[in-house]
Amino acid sequence: MTDVIDLAEYLARWVDRNPEREPVAETVTALARATIAIEALVGQGPLAGAMNATTGKQSGIDQQKKIDVLANDILIKSLRDCAVSCFASEEMDNPLQIHAGGSLAVAVDPIDGSSNIDANVPVGTIFSILPALAGGGDGSSFMQPGRNQRAAGFAVYGPYTTFVVSVGAGTQIFTLDPETKKFIRTSYSVAIPLITTEFAINSSNYRHWEDCVRIYVDDLLQGRDGPRGKDFNMRWTATPVSDIYRILARGGIFLYPADLRDGYTAGRLRLVYEANPLAFVIEQAGGGASTGRTRILDVEPRSLHQHTPIVAGSKAEVDYVVRLHHEPHGPGERSPLFGRRGLFRT
Repeated sequence: MTDVIDLAEYLARWVDRNPEREPVAETVTALARATIAIEALVGQGPLAGAMNATTGKQSGIDQQKKIDVLANDILIKSLRDCAVSCFASEEMDNPLQIHAGGSLAVAVDPIDGSSNIDANVPVGTIFSILPALAGGGDGSSFMQPGRNQRAAGFAVYGPYTTFVVSVGAGTQIFTLDPETKKFIRTSYSVAIPLITTEFAINSSNYRHWEDCVRIYVDDLLQGRDGPRGKDFNMRWTATPVSDIYRILARGGIFLYPADLRDGYTAGRLRLVYEANPLAFVIEQAGGGASTGRTRILDVEPRSLHQHTPIVAGSKAEVDYVVRLHHEPHGPGERSPLFGRRGLFRT
């Protein structure tokens, strides 16, 4: 392990090179502190009450859970003393103004994978830090492409708790020491392998996908006997941060494409506070992140809760999927004669 330091020291060294970075460092520190509090709550499981109980409010496609609201409140409280102008969340219809003169805008998914909370499957917290725009307290600060992010990352609450962050200087992974409650760096400047043999997708939606996605998965499932000439393993947790963390650890590709179901025709993940921060972390680790047709970080948001398809992970594999989206029938094995005309292709 290279240069074992904690998160505070890592950020301090980063700020030393440019003191103007201090507000971003303070905000990342506050978010990390909030994830420690959320980890303690998640770690109680049923002992903390019915965390999976619904509030009666719809959060996009999913029912909002009690744990979503509690985590959201923890995050807001943690940012009160930071230079944050406005705060946006999956759990709130509209942004919250914190400090009118703040220089940053923070968007979060408080509990990614909350539908898994009662099954003891890892869940997480995702965050994005953007520069606040003049007059951006109304939410316009969040209508920036993801390439403008000052920092982004996520926490995973699993067998151990990790805090993944990029401040635009590579992607670092910190692990929570349960005794000291400090995040210790355990992976220095992560480099995602260019090539992979693992993929993550919810194959139960196969019949709803557009042809280019179905061709891609068909090719993978044929393994060494198909056009790819090698075997692939499928992994799927239904918690994006868990699947993305696995990709950071050992490579792979994660796909959540648009499909024909009601509510999914524009994709499943939210652009501003899910796809953008995940794409930022992935790219800073040498990977790729695309809608299938466009680089995620170049997409101009039109609304706070906008959905997007996402293909992210090992760069060579992401590029392969993008080619399948752009070529009429792609390099897959299936004959174009039997292709299905879908919602997405004209």
